[in-house]
Amino acid sequence: MADEPLVLGIETSCDETGVGIVRGHTLLADAVASSVDEHARFGGVVPEVASRAHLEAMVPTIDRALKDAGVAASDLDGIAVTAGPGLAGALLVGVSAAKAYAYALGKPMYGVNHLASHICVSQLEFGAMPEPTMALLVSGGHSSLLLSPDITSDVRPLGATIDDAAGEAFDKIARVLGLGFPGGPFIDKAAREGDPSAIRFPRGLTGPRDAPFDFSFSGLKTSVARWVEAKRAAGENVPVADVAASFQEAVADVLTMKAVKACKAEGVDHLMIGGGVAANSRLRAMAERRCEDAGIELRVPRPKLCTDNGAMVAALGAEMVARGRGPSSWDLSADSSLPVTETHVPGHHHHDHVHELSQDNLYS
Repeated sequence: MADEPLVLGIETSCDETGVGIVRGHTLLADAVASSVDEHARFGGVVPEVASRAHLEAMVPTIDRALKDAGVAASDLDGIAVTAGPGLAGALLVGVSAAKAYAYALGKPMYGVNHLASHICVSQLEFGAMPEPTMALLVSGGHSSLLLSPDITSDVRPLGATIDDAAGEAFDKIARVLGLGFPGGPFIDKAAREGDPSAIRFPRGLTGPRDAPFDFSFSGLKTSVARWVEAKRAAGENVPVADVAASFQEAVADVLTMKAVKACKAEGVDHLMIGGGVAANSRLRAMAERRCEDAGIELRVPRPKLCTDNGAMVAALGAEMVARGRGPSSWDLSADSSLPVTETHVPGHHHHDHVHELSQDNLYS
């Protein structure tokens, strides 16, 4: 359909410069430049390195996305950008680029929420989102259970991690086991050779008095590290595959159990899982089994759409345009701790700010 909004999305909240182009619910291009190799030698993401990498990658990545999509920049109906949450310096590069392109092209700009974008990306693979949607977002920075009656205006947090995010725990345990960074894929791979029931690691916050939808992975992380240290201290070999499988089992168990419980509590028959950890094979398999048993339809996008990408930002931007949500104003700023309840950062009600950027005083 020609009247479906054509939107370009820019995502720079962490170490991936993602640019996506979406028409309605159709993905036309998803270009990524990653600086993960530059961070790997530090064992974590270095904000300054990330910001510089975004700066260098931005224009070539946008050019590549437009070329892949076979559209001209002037064809766009809007430009969407992650305004938060994320690393302040990294977000700033994306927001500045979005402003420059939107202003130069005379297009509306939408500053959107990183987490809401992770939920909205499922539309590119499964079509229009059911409303309300329950979403479990698990990544390096977040583990959240979110209920969204309307992805453009209403996202409600039911629970979140009170300490380490799931992805963080994967990184730390991978380090303990001497595996690579980022930890998720390495643990997933090692676990395939291991026995998930070899070691019974703790399941955080699953007691009768615990917050039903909050997560805690700090105790699990400590428990795994101590178990490994004790083996090493005794001069024994550490069964890396078994530890990886048992750790992964504990994480997947808690995540899927709480997600299904939340669906039942809210009377929602759909569950969407997103974020980098959603690429984990054990989490996917367990979620499939538990959702099937509970009569819940599961949506997990393909791994490339689960990790940070520009397509998810474009998807939410296209939905903003389709539902007539107002664009952001030119003084949009990056907010490293943007709350999930703010799905997008709207414009002001008065229009004085538009004149600040009029052609006349642009160079004065």
